[in-house]
Amino acid sequence: DEDIFSSAFCENSEKLINVRLFAMAAKYYSLSNLGVCTPLEDVLEALKGDSEGVTGIKPDEFMNNKKSHEVQVMSELVDSIANYCGIKQVIDIGSGKGYLSSFLSMQYNLNVYGIDSSISNTNGAHERNRKLKKHWRAYQSRGKVNLKSQSMEKANDRPVENEINCKTINEEFLNNANSLQNQGQVIIQDLFPSCGFTEMAALETNTETEADLVTGTQSHETKPSEEVLAILNVLPADAVEDFSSSHYNSGELSEEEKVQRKATSLKTKARKSSESNLYFPLTSCITAETELSDIITDLEDCMMVGLHTCGDLAANTLRIFAAKPEIKAVCSVGCCYHLLSEQFENQEECHDQVWGFPMCQYLKDKGWCCGRNARMSACLALERVAVGQMLPTESLFYRAVLQVIIEEIYGVTKSDRHVGKTFSKSSSFIDYVRRSLKKLELDDSKLPDSCIMDYYEKYKHRMNELEAFNMLKVVLAPCIEVLILLDRLCYLKEQENIAWSGLVKLFDPVKSPRCYAVIALKNQSCS
Repeated sequence: DEDIFSSAFCENSEKLINVRLFAMAAKYYSLSNLGVCTPLEDVLEALKGDSEGVTGIKPDEFMNNKKSHEVQVMSELVDSIANYCGIKQVIDIGSGKGYLSSFLSMQYNLNVYGIDSSISNTNGAHERNRKLKKHWRAYQSRGKVNLKSQSMEKANDRPVENEINCKTINEEFLNNANSLQNQGQVIIQDLFPSCGFTEMAALETNTETEADLVTGTQSHETKPSEEVLAILNVLPADAVEDFSSSHYNSGELSEEEKVQRKATSLKTKARKSSESNLYFPLTSCITAETELSDIITDLEDCMMVGLHTCGDLAANTLRIFAAKPEIKAVCSVGCCYHLLSEQFENQEECHDQVWGFPMCQYLKDKGWCCGRNARMSACLALERVAVGQMLPTESLFYRAVLQVIIEEIYGVTKSDRHVGKTFSKSSSFIDYVRRSLKKLELDDSKLPDSCIMDYYEKYKHRMNELEAFNMLKVVLAPCIEVLILLDRLCYLKEQENIAWSGLVKLFDPVKSPRCYAVIALKNQSCS
């Protein structure tokens, strides 16, 4: 009840007088309590996906735990949306070092353009992608070994007679493959995405099946069926090459089979060439007015994604999605709320500027403003604090006392410069202050060590107050994040060309605090 929550503050002074009610109100208005999110499992089910994720190569083999968690969950969702909409092109906005982009291209065979404003990030993504391709063959081989082991275990567990021939195993493999296909799971080598069997049926090749590799036999009376051969055409080039002539007695092949094998080899090499550039890192600054066709020459029906797009970039991603008919879907996880531009934060109006907040007409009509302090609070991680990952109280205290020093000694109240991560490089408070003053281009010679320590001692006893204040900001953080995310969702709801839009909690908030994705699909995208 709003009346009950309002009594947390004094009616006259508007100061906080009831911390318990304040915490209850913050929890009540948090996203997890409002019931506006769509569960990830429901989204994947609607897309005919699988919430348990793909098997096979895990991204934690070449990423840290946080990034691995984010990439694995989001890439599965992106692949499900792309399959549902019948598209193969993905545009990764703010792609950074290309973690998500490279995984989408290699694991799911999607054609990904990663766009980042930093040339160093783009160069890093190129180099990282080159190294990943170099090692990908080893990952594929390991996946085949796993598939072989799993298939042998299944064969041993089945109560079948020894005289069952290779043809029966081939048929069973196909049935399992079709079953997994219907579930949208990876079926070939536990590595690569499934393809429609209606399209594969038209393809022909003459290569040994995975089932034959498992049993170690090849029936001379029975050739692999066309369906089995069709499955092999969706294998990546490296995998097809592994099924070399050493698996056959080439002397027993007819001339027609030799011709077919030669054609298959040529097809394999062509596919290998085309698949070698499934991920293209590009450098460009994206704004709401950006024409993607100027950046991507072969732009086609596609979807836009963004994993922790910073500040206004998350808002601009949604605007571009709504405006461009070729973009059929979007999946955006924003971050860095403190860098959002706000239309009503300053008194002067810039009518031509596109703002990061608010986006929806409802909040625009009310002239809603958060302010930088509130947006800074929205970046805090309540779930991490709840499990014992406490705030860096000492560094926050250093920063607060520094603020007093530069205001009282130098008369500076605003600056475009930033202190950054000076605390971690400092050996003491004196060292911290002097390093910070140099970054702010202020003369530290007028400030003796004794004066610096006087400020430290003057406010030292108030460190507990600072910690309590920051804990209140942490409690309030989810409410501010709700406002920003619901603003973006309402903007999408206001668009007439969108069939569905929603907020989805993608990540474990302890591993990745900015865990909510804004997802939308257009009306004409998936008929």
